[in-house]
Amino acid sequence: MIPWLEPGDAFPPVTQALDEPNGLLAAGLELTPQRILDAYRQGIFPWFSEGEPVLWWSPDPRMVLVPSEIRITPSMRKVLRNRPYEVRCDTAFEQVMQLCAEPRDGQRGTWISEPMIAAYCTLHAQGWAHSVETWVEGELVGGLYGMAIGRMFYGESMFSRVRDGSKIALVHVARYLESQGVELIDCQMNTAHLASMGGREIARSEFCRVLSQSVLSAHPRRWRPDEIPHYFRD
Repeated sequence: MIPWLEPGDAFPPVTQALDEPNGLLAAGLELTPQRILDAYRQGIFPWFSEGEPVLWWSPDPRMVLVPSEIRITPSMRKVLRNRPYEVRCDTAFEQVMQLCAEPRDGQRGTWISEPMIAAYCTLHAQGWAHSVETWVEGELVGGLYGMAIGRMFYGESMFSRVRDGSKIALVHVARYLESQGVELIDCQMNTAHLASMGGREIARSEFCRVLSQSVLSAHPRRWRPDEIPHYFRD
């Protein structure tokens, strides 16, 4: 059994999360920006489908990407150097979330519900949540969104409308975060796509150890549209 959280209740220790399903820690109806921030600072994140209560997770192991370890294949490097595109930040946050919420092949629905979009848009307005966007000829063709807290970046979701649209955004934000001293990009769950980009699993205890030092003295800040340089143009 997992605890039901009433408004104001503290999260249980992450060590109490279930083994099956991996990482399920608690449930509750409250999905406020402050609750989400509190969760991230403890290695917890919300993930639930439409019609379910808010479910809170802390899986073990945890999928992460060390910014300096992002894997760029020769073919991807060619794309980064030769394809015409622009990388922008925080210019279309809600649109990025809406596009991430669109059903994927083989999926019936999405976990990015309207309450989730509303909460993260508030966090974006506060300077905690950010979008990284790939634009081609004025069209938004790929991107991702996530949370920046101290020296941690919590990746939430990505989308692509053209081949490599999300990869372009991910590679650029990883290079940028490395330059800013960010230690980990939290990827939450293991996927083949993230593994192909250099993501790997670490023990939850190790993740929480890094987390405890990385979120100290965290302050929100909106990113400039041109915050992330184009790293791959000659």
